[in-house]
Amino acid sequence: MVNNTITQHLNQNKMTGKYLITTDKYFVAPDGLTYSAAWGDVNILGDESIMGIKTNRQSANWYAVVGGNGREIVIAGCQIFYAIKCEDKPNTDRAIEWYNGSDGVIVESPRPTRIYIAE
Repeated sequence: MVNNTITQHLNQNKMTGKYLITTDKYFVAPDGLTYSAAWGDVNILGDESIMGIKTNRQSANWYAVVGGNGREIVIAGCQIFYAIKCEDKPNTDRAIEWYNGSDGVIVESPRPTRIYIAE
């Protein structure tokens, strides 16, 4: 099974340190805001360690626990897009979005960060 191979690889190589993990879908954090990435220390665990049960082959069977100090987020392996090694806290200032306005002119619009700091 592919997921077991990935889990074994990750556990053998031990992702150590802090990572910026991007996700497939937005998630809501305890602060009530929506994010599409999380930053912090990463620990990869299997389904039984996290959920207490063995899931079937149609469910995620490994998870990334990101962060610490009561701010952890558990992300299903199937929801992870990228894992970027990032020891320094990423920029969480307001970002600029660009989009095409109705008249074809590019419009810049500030938006809040989409990175959850999980520590």
